[in-house]
Amino acid sequence: MSAQNSKGIQTLLDAEKEASKIVQKAREFRTKRVREARDEAKKEIEAYRAQKEAEFKKFESEHTQGNKQAEEEADKEAEAKIREIKEAGKKSQDKVVQDLLTAVFEVNPEPASD
Repeated sequence: MSAQNSKGIQTLLDAEKEASKIVQKAREFRTKRVREARDEAKKEIEAYRAQKEAEFKKFESEHTQGNKQAEEEADKEAEAKIREIKEAGKKSQDKVVQDLLTAVFEVNPEPASD
């Protein structure tokens, strides 16, 4: 009986070792799978980020050109207005200077009216 008990105990010990190996392999597999899943998620996140970045740059470039056109148009209008004002100033410049000189040199004192 002792041999049979010994053999039964040995079988149980072997089964326990085998179960321990299976559990260890399962843990290693799970750890490996978690790492792989994390790496896959990082790749997906980077791909999504790159896609959204490209979409944003496209959107930005489309709308920036509209702003540039508006800026150029506003600059042209401002330049035209400035030229118009300068031309008006040049046309009446001689008359204004003459009127100022006349007012300075021809003094006509008038009594104050109460």
